[in-house]
Amino acid sequence: MTKLSKSPRIAFLGTGAQGASIAADFALAGLDVTFIDQWPAHIEAIRANGITVNLPTRTINARVPALHLCEVAEVKQPFDLIFLVVKAYDTSWATQLIKPVLAADGFVIGLQNGMTHEDIAAVVGRHRTIGAVIEIASNMWVPGITNRQNDHDTSWFAMGALDPAQAHRVEAVADLLRLSGHVEVTTDIRSAKWMKLVVNAAELIPSAIIDTALNDAARVPGMLNVMRAAGYEAMQAALADGATIMPIIGMPPSMSNDPERYVDEIFEKVLSTFSKEDTLTTSLQDWRKGRRAEVEEVNGWVVQTLAAHGRRAPVNQRVVEVALQIEAGTLAPHPDNARLLFGNPPV
Repeated sequence: MTKLSKSPRIAFLGTGAQGASIAADFALAGLDVTFIDQWPAHIEAIRANGITVNLPTRTINARVPALHLCEVAEVKQPFDLIFLVVKAYDTSWATQLIKPVLAADGFVIGLQNGMTHEDIAAVVGRHRTIGAVIEIASNMWVPGITNRQNDHDTSWFAMGALDPAQAHRVEAVADLLRLSGHVEVTTDIRSAKWMKLVVNAAELIPSAIIDTALNDAARVPGMLNVMRAAGYEAMQAALADGATIMPIIGMPPSMSNDPERYVDEIFEKVLSTFSKEDTLTTSLQDWRKGRRAEVEEVNGWVVQTLAAHGRRAPVNQRVVEVALQIEAGTLAPHPDNARLLFGNPPV
């Protein structure tokens, strides 16, 4: 089946910087889409003024239904598709929240960092789970307004069913997501998500630790080596966990199968195509908002995976330890923190 048999009811749970911009594309295309978010001021701003998305060369605005989390319990008609765009550490409770309003033959699509597809499946079942990879740079500082640094031509997604019996249905969902960017359908979404985690381990938390934009972080003496080393360890974890090296984010099929060379190539692709000079990673945005970042779900996942195979991940371990000090309030993000990533773990 390549077409949906009806016009689906769609919800986006998590309409921050990423989710809001994608859901706005859906709304402007005439789809039945509802915004759900945990930031009260954001929902009220959307109700008053619609959702505004600032893109590199244009601005769009869409009027959409918007619900507070507490109002999910009031939904009477189930959703056919629920795009989950919350932080990786919020996946389990968020999926529990929306499970009662998911249609019996519906899907939850996890547009998230980290290996969240299994958390979703544990709640709604593998037959109702679509794993996904997202590559967009966005930020949001004001309720009701998101700033998306990639228009459709440089926005990239991958999708895949967890249950092979449902694989034939994914293309129809991908067609909807193509309203917002390039979408590839894969039969190995687990490996695709691992490959994204590899590059996330290199970029997200390391650049946030030194409180700077991603491209600037890569230019700090010594930091590019640290970031690549974190990616190399993440690739070791992926391979140990049974993942296959595969191209993502529009990389050519002929890219290197050498694990470290792959990391170098994909990291360079992110820096050159998906990151602007002022792009702050989602992790640094989280910290500047006083929120937790996805430390354990990305770099910590690398440490835990290699530990399960009797191996160490010293660079990612240092990243985690410094990051957790920042989240505990005993250390602040600062360029001087780079030295903490070069040598022994901090005490």
